[in-house]
Amino acid sequence: MATVGTERGAPRRRGGRRAGALSAALLATLLAGGLAAGCTSGGSGDDGRGPRESPAATRDADGQGPPPVLAVKIDNAPEARPQSGLDAADVVYVEQVEGGLSRLMAVYATRLPESVGPVRSARESDLELLRQFDEPLLAFSGAQSKLLPLIDEAPLTPVDPESEAGAFTRDPARAAPHNLYLRPDRVLDGPPGEGAATTGLREGPAPSGGTPEDEVTVRFPAARFTFTWSDADGRWQVSMDGSPATTRDGDRLTAATVVVQDVTVRRSGFRDFLGNNTPYTETVGSGKATVLRDGRAYPASWSRPAPEDGTSLVSPEGDPVNVAPGPVWVLLHSAR
Repeated sequence: MATVGTERGAPRRRGGRRAGALSAALLATLLAGGLAAGCTSGGSGDDGRGPRESPAATRDADGQGPPPVLAVKIDNAPEARPQSGLDAADVVYVEQVEGGLSRLMAVYATRLPESVGPVRSARESDLELLRQFDEPLLAFSGAQSKLLPLIDEAPLTPVDPESEAGAFTRDPARAAPHNLYLRPDRVLDGPPGEGAATTGLREGPAPSGGTPEDEVTVRFPAARFTFTWSDADGRWQVSMDGSPATTRDGDRLTAATVVVQDVTVRRSGFRDFLGNNTPYTETVGSGKATVLRDGRAYPASWSRPAPEDGTSLVSPEGDPVNVAPGPVWVLLHSAR
């Protein structure tokens, strides 16, 4: 067992990035109880939002530009597991949050699941990470008050319980804030297609070399992920904090490729409600990486010169390192 210590539908609505004020009927619904049910507060920076203009979860009515990808911030606390919709994601990003815990961002381009969640709050790092996509939809619930203007100014379309109340549901069998779910079909008519997933990751044959690995564990300060190769599945089985990760139907979560990307995780100007500093994960720049595919580990370097660029992976010899067809998990792991 190894331990890592250190590119891969049509939108429904239109408007610009802000399509107009909430309707009186929607506002009345929120005030009647939807607002309380739709926002999270009192946890890891979730402070809810007041009424604001409704975002447009769409492209231009004349069809200019490709449809956007859907990115969803997903809770990864033990109380949130098993999550919904992770098995349908094209890419799952793992990022560090307050207290050394982890949170997930799932990106959907080729499939839209029936439900995704639990949905949780956004972070400043998300805005830089999402610049690689063209006006993506970002589904989240709550954010620190100082971060909200940055989200509103970013080149993305926010989708939260304030802007799209009808797209979110609560699971009464789970305790808040771990029970809020997004219905993707209520913000997109269909998946935007593979071309919208401009991550820079390229499918193709495996590189030469590599080291056989049966199991690899990646450690965060207060979380760990283990990927176990399954010959039967032809994929890596995912475990979180020592327990198998599954769908809500009990099926094992798997990844065709795992990218362990060594990044700088620094302090930001934000804190959660307990006063803990919110880490900022830098995804623009370059560094070392380890790519897991086909039961082998390949050393690589990653590069993302500008926020608008995707991330390229190359071998020590300078050759491209391709990913395998299927879901990709990218762990944004502190290089220190």
